[in-house]
Amino acid sequence: MEASLPKAEPRPSPTGLAIMADEFTFSFTTTRFDEDYSPSESSRMTTNFANLARGEQRQQNLRNTLAMINRRFNDLAHWDNPNGDRYVVELEIVSVQLQFAAEGAHQQFPLLEILDTQIVDRWTGARHHGIVGNNFSSYVRDFDFSVLLPAFNEGAIKPSVPDDFGDLHGKLFQHFLDSAAYEERFAKSPVICISVSTSKTYHRTANHHPVLGVEYQQDEFSLTDEYFGKMGLRVRYFMPRGSVAPLAFYFRGDLLNDYSNLQLISTISTMETFQKIYRPEIYNANSAAPAVYRPSLEAQDYSLTEIAYDRVERSQLAITQGKYTEEHFITPHREVLEQWAGGYLTRVA
Repeated sequence: MEASLPKAEPRPSPTGLAIMADEFTFSFTTTRFDEDYSPSESSRMTTNFANLARGEQRQQNLRNTLAMINRRFNDLAHWDNPNGDRYVVELEIVSVQLQFAAEGAHQQFPLLEILDTQIVDRWTGARHHGIVGNNFSSYVRDFDFSVLLPAFNEGAIKPSVPDDFGDLHGKLFQHFLDSAAYEERFAKSPVICISVSTSKTYHRTANHHPVLGVEYQQDEFSLTDEYFGKMGLRVRYFMPRGSVAPLAFYFRGDLLNDYSNLQLISTISTMETFQKIYRPEIYNANSAAPAVYRPSLEAQDYSLTEIAYDRVERSQLAITQGKYTEEHFITPHREVLEQWAGGYLTRVA
């Protein structure tokens, strides 16, 4: 599917180049995430699912990951489910390409990847759309965190961030969500679920949701929270029943009322599984988070899932892909990107 963004009034540049919203079109490709999944050439290699699908144990990795997701889903969706096997979660990787026209030269760039969930009721045969978003990966984010930010702080005594850090990425993401391409394919806004920050402290509240669990609140926003805020997404932290640490949920609208219980469970089961594999020190710890919680990757009291995951490779690839973005997207189109971003109004999370 491909659709142009709503047109905006042209804004003349100093060189006479008119920057309009239809400089950008978006297209989708989807790939089934199952035990036979292999990363495409255009897929970001730092994504959780791509990392799991390499090496000698790739198929067993994928099979075990999907089994963990389904077990957790049925554990949380326990009503009318006496044997704990009523539901199956199906996953699709949604790859979003940005078709970029600048000075007559058309170029397609792999903007981002998200996960889409489908819930299959084995009793009735019904299929329910889950939540889109879940995992989130972005080449431009790799550039921001792995290339731009280290260069900005080179030689600095106290690390800091540029005032406009994340502005371009946030505007591109919001533009994508407001596009006809997104609205034609997805009925609801995305929910992205990731780990809590190891640099912040979280406090348990009295608020308790029947699916999301007990809510935590942070002492202050993390850099990631602020970055997602520029994407127009708010954050809340919940620790579901049976979990040992809160998850960070980034969303538009109303997280607690815009989605059904099954939809929320699809995100929890999927992303908690990834976090148990990727950050076992936090999400596969042998004891649950206390009322005042400071997550740490230095913790020793945790269990491994025995699913192979290369965190070192993931960090190295983020740098490689950030430099790729600089070379093939940021540098050749800098003038057009800056002019477009300067005239684009975003919503504040």
